[in-house]
Amino acid sequence: MPRALRRLVHFMVFCPLSKGFQSRLPAIKVKYLLLAWLCILGASWVVYMQYASYTELCRGHVCHVVICDHYRRGIISGSACKALCDQRTLTLQRCLSTSPAYQVYDGQWKDRPVVIKCGLQESLKAEGAPDPGLRPETSLFDKPTRGTSMDEFREMLHSFFKSNLGDQPSLNALVERVITLADVTRDGKVSLAEAKSVWALLQINEFLLMLALQEKEHTPKLLGFCGDLYVTERVAHSALYRLDVPSYLRPLVPEVVSSGLNRWLAPAWPRRARITIGLLEFVEEIFHGAYGSFLMCDASPRQVGYNGRYDCRMADLRSVASEATVRGYLRGRRCETNVDCTYGRDCTATCDRLAKQCNLEVVRPNLAKVCTLLQDFLLSGAPAELRPDLEKQLRTCVTLSGLASQMEVHHSLVLNNLKTLLWKKISNTQYS
Repeated sequence: MPRALRRLVHFMVFCPLSKGFQSRLPAIKVKYLLLAWLCILGASWVVYMQYASYTELCRGHVCHVVICDHYRRGIISGSACKALCDQRTLTLQRCLSTSPAYQVYDGQWKDRPVVIKCGLQESLKAEGAPDPGLRPETSLFDKPTRGTSMDEFREMLHSFFKSNLGDQPSLNALVERVITLADVTRDGKVSLAEAKSVWALLQINEFLLMLALQEKEHTPKLLGFCGDLYVTERVAHSALYRLDVPSYLRPLVPEVVSSGLNRWLAPAWPRRARITIGLLEFVEEIFHGAYGSFLMCDASPRQVGYNGRYDCRMADLRSVASEATVRGYLRGRRCETNVDCTYGRDCTATCDRLAKQCNLEVVRPNLAKVCTLLQDFLLSGAPAELRPDLEKQLRTCVTLSGLASQMEVHHSLVLNNLKTLLWKKISNTQYS
């Protein structure tokens, strides 16, 4: 370090605290100065952590380079490729990523706000390779191979859906939906690049769920794709609570403070009731749908959002899994305790300790998880005349457990009672 720079650093750090300086200022001014220095150090740490987390999590430029490189080489195709790579009318803006391997951005497409999602797992692994950041197409876009006929591709899709969704009678309709989606040129044919793109997309759990639940009111609409990058409608509020304290600040911000601020920032109670009704309807939609049953394996506030009209929209479907997928994970799995039989965060089955194998039925239903999530959100600020009944209904709901096959009627009864209670309160009002 140059001598002049060392002197400057010494003056800035030690001079304010030197005895000569203290003798010129009252003690109280020295205390204020120390406090100011502590504030500057704290603010610098927060800015550094914010910058470090941003550079770690936000790699949209890599995603853009990778996707457009594959598109220009004719490996992939998609309805959003021209807008992203040629016309530049699809742009990535604010970073929303929570994992380096899964890039999420607010964006703009033809003056419409959208959300852009892209996986970078292969790119991150290849960063030490001679061609950093570019995924080898052999690993991600390797199927179907050249020479695959349309009948063979349909059979590939049917087998994939049967494995991931179960043997449902409606799978043929889903196959045709995928074929239509893949045919970007609308010429009645699916090129190899189109087939590779849609096959890569189907390996992403959220995209598969979005496709299976696309007709449902509470699922964000799919707007386009390019390779394994896909674009959805933007949900105005992407979490149930407005304040999400970053992980590096949580030790400094007590939970009681963050929850108190969230209560203060929350919408008016009737609007929260409207959001809740929508979330309960989503639980109904996935309980027994056209493509089987689905399980919420992380019912957290970050998964549930709502639009400007306070209609519930699932902001993130990555933690929703088909019952067939969860059963496939549990089948034959060795265990010592129930914790060993957990798929995702909280889709837990019981452990047969004699056989040391997991049972196949998840014990806690979606509705119980959602009601646990809603207790604080819904009870805070609830009308006094409604609160006793609401507490009773939520308490019953939270304690739901047992095998889904044995409790279907009870599940429906509890859900309908809760939904009716809320709807009666807000019906025929401006919030209905």
